[in-house]
Amino acid sequence: MSQPLISILVPFKNTEEYIAECMESILKQSYTNWEAIFVDDNSDDTSYTIVKTFSKQDNRIKPLKNNNSGIISALQTAYKRCKGEYITRMDSDDIMTPNRLKLMLNNLKKHGKMRLAVGQVKYFRADGLSDGFARYEKWLNRLTKTGSNYSEIYKECVIPSPCWMLHRDDFEACDGFNPARYPEDYDLAFRFYKAGYTCIPCNDVLVHWRDYNTRTSRTHVHYAENSFLDLKVHYFLDLNYDASRPLAIWGAGTKGKTLSKILIQLEIPFYWICDNPKKIGKHIYDQELLNFDYLTELNHPQSIVTVANEQAQEDIKLYFKNQNMRSMIDYFFFC
Repeated sequence: MSQPLISILVPFKNTEEYIAECMESILKQSYTNWEAIFVDDNSDDTSYTIVKTFSKQDNRIKPLKNNNSGIISALQTAYKRCKGEYITRMDSDDIMTPNRLKLMLNNLKKHGKMRLAVGQVKYFRADGLSDGFARYEKWLNRLTKTGSNYSEIYKECVIPSPCWMLHRDDFEACDGFNPARYPEDYDLAFRFYKAGYTCIPCNDVLVHWRDYNTRTSRTHVHYAENSFLDLKVHYFLDLNYDASRPLAIWGAGTKGKTLSKILIQLEIPFYWICDNPKKIGKHIYDQELLNFDYLTELNHPQSIVTVANEQAQEDIKLYFKNQNMRSMIDYFFFC
């Protein structure tokens, strides 16, 4: 019985220090019917030469040059050339565990279409991880373990870019890499959510995710915080916002102010609430800050929470519970 072809799409730029280790991890996969399409996004180091050398040793590795510039264009170039029945992405500075392709494929074959295979991740860094990345890893793996990734999608990207797989038909049905919206991995995660693709729970670490100071997600303007908020608002208004209900923004820190400014520009009406006595009653952008208890005076409101403090978030969740408000229907955490 023939095994389906998996297309692994790998954009890269200036990752000469790590790309060989990425390719070696692909070559060590227990599942062998794959093609890895590496697209050079205008590197000025030896990355492309390294890929070319590997491709001469194994023709499943296919080196290409980006038609334009930017990671979305590189992904589009890779997808145009791929032939696999199943599609997955990989980052050129990360490492697959040997069973990644096999486990994901088996999950998809078992559960059928309209499913998204995901896996747990393990961050690593030469000089040690920050507490922030350790918390992000723990949070992401907790969601992946139960397949409940979408339940907190407005907090952060819940589908790591180097650790998903789905059937080609499903990938095309949600418009693949066509939208030119950054951050592209977060946008794709929202489109998986919009399409209703169920995440298949996974207990296994399938990717070792490398962090370093010059990683694109740390340095490029497309991955700045304002890009994330613009994207969150775009999909919230499309998928979860009910214009017949009053909307409240909880929190008046930097993120709350940025979010409020976006909503004002979009002419989306909202109430602005907080639990900081020093800010209650003040006006920002001609909007009065109200005590959070004002929420009880609104008729069946929706709330977006921009409070980052973890203990404060737990207190806010308890408040919502006491108000019989439901996550992802009545309230949404944007951080």
